[in-house]
Amino acid sequence: VLPTLAKALATLPALAAALLEEDVPDREIAGVIAAELGALTRRAAIIAEAEAEAQGHGKPPCAYALLTLGSAGRGESLLALDQDNAIVFATGEPDGPEDRWFAALGARIAQILADVGVPLCPGGVMASNPAFRGSLAQWRKRIGHWLSRADPKDLLAVDIVFDLRPVHGDLAMAENLWREAWAAAASNRAFLRLLADADSHRAAPFGLFGRLRTEDGRVDMKASALAPLVAGGRLLALLHATPARATAERYEAALAAKAGGEPDLRRAILVQGRALDLILRSQLADITAGRRPSNRVPLEIAEAQGGVDLLKDDLHRVQDLEELVRNQLSR
Repeated sequence: VLPTLAKALATLPALAAALLEEDVPDREIAGVIAAELGALTRRAAIIAEAEAEAQGHGKPPCAYALLTLGSAGRGESLLALDQDNAIVFATGEPDGPEDRWFAALGARIAQILADVGVPLCPGGVMASNPAFRGSLAQWRKRIGHWLSRADPKDLLAVDIVFDLRPVHGDLAMAENLWREAWAAAASNRAFLRLLADADSHRAAPFGLFGRLRTEDGRVDMKASALAPLVAGGRLLALLHATPARATAERYEAALAAKAGGEPDLRRAILVQGRALDLILRSQLADITAGRRPSNRVPLEIAEAQGGVDLLKDDLHRVQDLEELVRNQLSR
C-alpha cells in the first residue's frame, strides 16, 4: 500500500505543471495539492488504525477527528510539503488510556507520511506531539488559555486552530470546535490586537535604498508575501466574525463587511495569487533541476512573470495591508 501512496504523491509535480500549462488559476492548483495531501493523510490514518487493531491494540477507544493544519487546512498547499496535523478525540485525560492510544496512532501516521515522502514538520506540528493532540474538553481549555494570555508563544500557536480542516473521523466534532474557536476569538478584541501586534514583527522585504532582500538571488516569498497576507486575511475575518478557511475567501468576506479599504483588500487577493504563481513556478523549476523545492523564488522567474518592479510593488502593498488591518482593529 505504501508504495502506491508514494507513487501518488510523486505525481503531484507533473499534475501541477499540467494544470499550470492549461492556465488553471494558481489558487485552484493549490487547492488540488491540499486536497491530495488531505486524502493522503486520511489514508495514513486508516492504515494506522488497521495496524493497531491487527497488533491487538483494538479500535479507536472513542470518536476522534484527524485534522490538517496550516496551508493544507486553508487549501493553499504548494509543492514544498511537510506534515501539519492534529487529533481531537471525544473523551479522555492527558496521558490517559485514550490519549496514549491516539499518541501511538499519531506517531504511526507521521511515520507513514514520512515513508511515502511527506517530511516531518520541523516545528513538531503533528498529532504525535502532545501539544497538537487532546480531548475535545482539553482543546477547548487550550484555546481558552491561548485567547486569555499575551504570551508570544501562545499567539503563534493559536492561529493553527483557525486554519484546521478535518479529513478523517468525526468531522462534525472538529467542525464544531473550529466554529467555537472562531466565535471566541472574534468576540475578544484585546486578543485580536495582540495577534496583530505579533504578526507585525516581521523582517521587512527591503533593505538599503529599497533593494529587495535576497539570498543567492532568491526572494523568500513565503516570509515576504504569503505569511503576512495569510495573517492579515485571518485577522480581518476574525474581526468581522466571518469564518472562512481560504485566504482569498477571508478577504472577500472583509469586502462584504464594507468596513473600508476595498482597493487594498482587492489588491491583497491579486498579490496572493501572483505570489502563489511565482512560488509554484519556482518549485517546478527546482524539481526539474533535481533540487528540493522551497518558497524562495529566483529573481529571473519574477522577471519573466511581470518583472521585478511588479514584485516590489506587490511587496509594498503587503506592507500597506498591515496598516489597514491595524486601522480596522482600532475602530
